[in-house]
Amino acid sequence: MDEQLRIILIIIISVSIFGLLVFVFVKNYIRNKINRLVDEEKKRKLK
Repeated sequence: MDEQLRIILIIIISVSIFGLLVFVFVKNYIRNKINRLVDEEKKRKLK
């Protein structure tokens, strides 16, 4: 029983860390994309 519990905890922790990393990368990608679009829109309005 202890071995199964340890394996389940390792799987849960691994999935949590992977999910957190994916979330951070996606959040940064979307933030950069939005900032780029806002900058382009500002440049277009100045013309």
